[in-house]
Amino acid sequence: MRTSAPPPTTGGPLAGLVVVSLEQAVAAPFATRQLADLGARVIKIERPGRGDLARHYDTTVRGMSSHFVWLNRGKESVELDVRSAAGNRTLHELVGRADVLVQNLAPGAADRLGLEPATLTARHPRLVVCGVSGYGTGGEYGTRKAYDLLIQCEAGLVSLTGGPEEPAKVGISIADIASGMYAYSGILTALLDRGRTGRGTAFEVSMLEALGEWMGYAEYFTRYGGTAPLRAGASHATIAPYGPFTAGDGTVVNLGLQNEHEWEAFCRVVLQQPALAADPRFAGNAQRVARRAELDALIAEVAATLTGEELVARLEAAPIAYARQRTLAEFADHPQLRARERWAEFDSPVGPLAGLVPPVRLPGTDPALRPVPALGEHTESVLAWLDEIREQAEQPVPARAR
Repeated sequence: MRTSAPPPTTGGPLAGLVVVSLEQAVAAPFATRQLADLGARVIKIERPGRGDLARHYDTTVRGMSSHFVWLNRGKESVELDVRSAAGNRTLHELVGRADVLVQNLAPGAADRLGLEPATLTARHPRLVVCGVSGYGTGGEYGTRKAYDLLIQCEAGLVSLTGGPEEPAKVGISIADIASGMYAYSGILTALLDRGRTGRGTAFEVSMLEALGEWMGYAEYFTRYGGTAPLRAGASHATIAPYGPFTAGDGTVVNLGLQNEHEWEAFCRVVLQQPALAADPRFAGNAQRVARRAELDALIAEVAATLTGEELVARLEAAPIAYARQRTLAEFADHPQLRARERWAEFDSPVGPLAGLVPPVRLPGTDPALRPVPALGEHTESVLAWLDEIREQAEQPVPARAR
C-alpha cells in the first residue's frame, strides 16, 4: 500500500544554521541567498545609512534595486558600524554565534576588522569561514579591487564573446555568479566535512579562478589547438550548424546538431535535401565549421521559405534540438516554468513580488521564500537576541543537589 508523503517542511534543510555575512554587490550575496532559500538564518551586516551598494544600482522594482531584490530575499539586515569599537565587538559576538562567516570586502578589509581566517578558526573551531575576492590572496593582483566586467576581461571571456568585428561582455554578472556558486557549494562541502570531523575550516574563492574553471574548454582548445575559438555571435564557435536562423515570417529559431546521425536527419527532414548529407564539403563537423558561412547560407535560404511554425514542425519531426529566441518578457511568461509552477511570491518593503523558486528542491520541503529586508530592519531583533544569549551565559549555574 502506498503511503502519502510527509507534509512539506517550511523551515528548509538548513533550518537552524546561522550565517553572518559582510557582503556587498553580487558574488557573496548570491551565495548566501541560496543558503537563505534553504532555510539558513542569514544575518547581513550593512553600513549604517547606506547599506549594501547594490541597494542603489537602480529603482526598477517599485523603487527598489533589481539586483538587491534578486540577491537578498530571506535575509536579516543589521546596520552596524563595524569599524567602531562597539560595532566591532558586536560583530565578533555575532561571529562567535555563527556556523558560517562569509565576506567579500575589499582586499585587506576583513583582516583590519580582526577577521583573519586563521585567528577565527582557532578561536571558533566549528566555524566555516568563506572569503570571496577578485584574484585571491597573494600574487601581484592580490590587492586589486575587482568587478565583474574586469574579471571577464582578465579571464579571456570577453575575447570570445560577441561577433567577429567586436568583442562583448556577457550580459549578466557571470564572474560574480560563478564565484558565488563556488562559495555556496564550498560552504555546503565544509559543513558536510564539519559533520564528519567536528571542525570548521576557512577557504577562499577567487572570481578569476571561478570563471577560469568555466573557461575550461576554450583554454584547452587554445592551448592545444594553437588558436582561440572564433567569436561567432549567437552561433557556436566549434559546432555547425548551431545558432539562430530566421524564418520567412521573421521568427528566429536557434537550432543545434551534435552528431552525424542528426546531420543526416537534418538534411533529409528539415532541409529536404537528403543528398547534402553526403556532400564532402560538409562531411564531418570540422568541415562544416570551416565552411560555416556557406552552410549557414544554405540553411537560411530554406528557412526563408517557411513560417516559424513550419520550421519548428520540421525540427520536431527530425527530431533536432531547437529553441525560440525569447525576450526577457517572454521568458517571464515561459510555458514550461508556468507548467512546473516555478514562480512564487515573496514579500518586500514595497509589497509582494514574484520570483523563481530555487532550482534545487528536496522532496518533502518547501523553499523558505522569506522577505527582502529593508535597511536595518532586523538590527534591534538581532541585538536583542545577542542580549538574551549574554544574559543566559551570565546566569549562575545551579548547585548540584546533594
